[in-house]
Amino acid sequence: MAHHFEIYKDKAGEFRARFSYNSEVMFSTQGYSSKASAKKAIASIQKNGPGAETVDNS
Repeated sequence: MAHHFEIYKDKAGEFRARFSYNSEVMFSTQGYSSKASAKKAIASIQKNGPGAETVDNS
């Protein structure tokens, strides 16, 4: 699998979602108290991400 989302529990016991591409973590979300919230974050990224603009603040 070249790319995927993963839900995991961090050291504080919160649920987080991360996206990996070619085994490299590209980003992870904030911590959520429920797994359902982490799943909602993934759904939002999948829905809204493809049309997101790039802002270059360099």
